[in-house]
Amino acid sequence: MLDLKDILNDKDNVANKLLTRGYELDTKFIETKSLERKNLIQKKEKLASDKNIISDSFKTTMNDAQKEKLMSDSKKIDLEVQSLKSSLELVETSLNNHLLEIPNLPHQSCPIGHNENDNKIIEKTFNPQVDNNREHGDILESLNLISFEDAVKITQSRFVVFKGKLASLHRALISFMLNKHIKNSYIEYNVPYICNAKSLTGTGQLPKFEEDLFKLSNSNLYLIPTAEVPLTNIYRDMILSTNELPILMTAHTPCFRSEAGSYGLDTKGIIRQHQFEKIELVQIVHPDNSDQALDAITNQAKSVLDDLELPYQLVELCTGDLGFSSQKTYDIEVWFPSQNKYREISSCSNFGDFQARRLNMKYKENNKKKFVHTLNGSGLAVGRTLASLVENYFDGNKINIPAVLHKYLDFKTIEL
Repeated sequence: MLDLKDILNDKDNVANKLLTRGYELDTKFIETKSLERKNLIQKKEKLASDKNIISDSFKTTMNDAQKEKLMSDSKKIDLEVQSLKSSLELVETSLNNHLLEIPNLPHQSCPIGHNENDNKIIEKTFNPQVDNNREHGDILESLNLISFEDAVKITQSRFVVFKGKLASLHRALISFMLNKHIKNSYIEYNVPYICNAKSLTGTGQLPKFEEDLFKLSNSNLYLIPTAEVPLTNIYRDMILSTNELPILMTAHTPCFRSEAGSYGLDTKGIIRQHQFEKIELVQIVHPDNSDQALDAITNQAKSVLDDLELPYQLVELCTGDLGFSSQKTYDIEVWFPSQNKYREISSCSNFGDFQARRLNMKYKENNKKKFVHTLNGSGLAVGRTLASLVENYFDGNKINIPAVLHKYLDFKTIEL
């Protein structure tokens, strides 16, 4: 959430920055509601002052008739105050709901652009050498290691069943990634897969993206779209000391997304599923260190692909392609030979204090309380890593297992 004072004091600059990401700020609505709020608060404070005067007069007067009048006046003020409280609550709710819909301001270093075509490729690893046009789903079905039909029978489309060596390879990837992150000072967590609406509002999924979530009926509970939500919310409504920063967290969870609006996209294979596994990296840091933290979290995610020897490129997102809560994002895209293109496997984002304001997450320094900065990145999406591995390590007869995973498995190849 943006700071209301920043919007009001620098509205033209804020509006122009938001325009670069395709959002038109309704400054008139914000100014009108802010003025209404200010006037109601002033009236409420004036009535409180009037009541104090009445209270003082009541203590000093000896006249019964005068006391009765003062009591009557006091009751009238109580009714007016109650009415003002109700009006103030309505105005503040309206203003707050509007602020919750406003995206984060882009970082000054973000390239300006309209969509993914304006993103900036800033790094590529080795050129892909694999000459394979077989899609991973086709390869795995020929090995009898995957079943989309069973998943449809059990649930519906866009779910999948792994079995045999593929299930073992999937588990090996999870263990490898978690162990790597733990060795780099991330604390592993096991978190709930269901979160309440307040948690999802804090990290920015609600209210704007409710249609992308799976909601449990007759409740305010949702299946998590990413471990970012429970991990970050652990520190909601907390005041941290500078000695506690930075906080580095990681977790493996399933992720659940309705993929609203994606009908017809990525219908083959396991690229876009309603349920998938992911290793999440979350950092909570001092504001002075968040730029460096973004580089660190991105490098941590990249190192997984380096160890797996999978080709990838690093992309800096332009303003028009930023996620709602992000002020700066790097996407890591891994190579898919069958598609002859790179596909996103991790987004690493610095949110600045955007989430912290929604979460009321602060640190104390020199007796002053300020908002922390939060960051997160995928380290990595396990299903997409698996799919890319299958395509890049398939030699026409077998899938060769990357050397770094051998200690997690009792096989080094998966053969036809």
